[in-house]
Amino acid sequence: MRNHDPQFNQFGKLHHFLTLDGLDKETLTGILDAAEGFTGVNDKKIKNVPLLRGKTVANLFFENSTRTRTAFELAAKRLSADILNVDLVTSSTKKGESLLDTLRVLESLQSDMFVVRHSDSGAADFIARHVSPSINVINGGDGQHAHPTQGMLDMFTIRRHKGDFEKLCVVIIGDILHSRVARSGISALVTLGTGEVRVVGPQTLMPADVETLGVKVYRSIDKALQGADVVMGLRLQNERMTSATIPSSGEFYRTYGLTPERLKLAKPDAIVMHPGPTNRGVEIAGSVADGKQSVILEQVTFGIAVRMAVMSIIMGHGEAVREAEQAAS
Repeated sequence: MRNHDPQFNQFGKLHHFLTLDGLDKETLTGILDAAEGFTGVNDKKIKNVPLLRGKTVANLFFENSTRTRTAFELAAKRLSADILNVDLVTSSTKKGESLLDTLRVLESLQSDMFVVRHSDSGAADFIARHVSPSINVINGGDGQHAHPTQGMLDMFTIRRHKGDFEKLCVVIIGDILHSRVARSGISALVTLGTGEVRVVGPQTLMPADVETLGVKVYRSIDKALQGADVVMGLRLQNERMTSATIPSSGEFYRTYGLTPERLKLAKPDAIVMHPGPTNRGVEIAGSVADGKQSVILEQVTFGIAVRMAVMSIIMGHGEAVREAEQAAS
């Protein structure tokens, strides 16, 4: 039984979406399959479907992120939900009101779902444990812990281009230590049975126990890229670094930057990914970010369909999701 997992309700159904850790392959594949249907909806002239009509989705962003908030807002609108954007970066929690007091106020506004973005690891889990059982919670990124919808949109992008995960070699480059995107991505890749997951970056930006996550660690980017099917760059999380963990951005680019020359070491049909925003000339060359192998903009587009799928599933609309898939096909 999954009852011990806070993400699942007493019936074993997904109720919150806080992390990809502990979710099985069937659950992840179900989300990817549902997103396929919503991709078809997004291609239609009228993009809205009525799955969440009458529901209110509150975006609770304690940390700035225009890109993620916009994606969730579009996803909710396309599901016909009402949107409540709450600027918590500068609001009551900065004035001394406790987080629980703020949650109670938002509950009284009859919100049905909270999308939470927070700079502290574990914040989304804390909120999920203290809200009313009628409210669903999605983690939109918490500290260095997890970013599950980003992880799933990355998996969706990979599956769209490469199909079977079991045959793939995926390389993740850069700041593994501070990246919630890397942690969620690695968890999903391993659960989906990816043939080989490699991580490469400075030792100072690599978790001490990273091998226990199911990855192979490289120090040389040139060796890591050889034979790669998928190459994923990461943003340097300078705001989370407590000390000088790299000599300079220029030195990082010389040693670990994804350049056209280095990309040639991967397979000719390898795809290039990045969660954004990209720091050109630091993590990746502009010509690579804009090149024919780049799927960075597709990741942004697919993120809407994936978030539509997650919202619908955790609010108990599994049957309706399948109907939407059939209607879009």
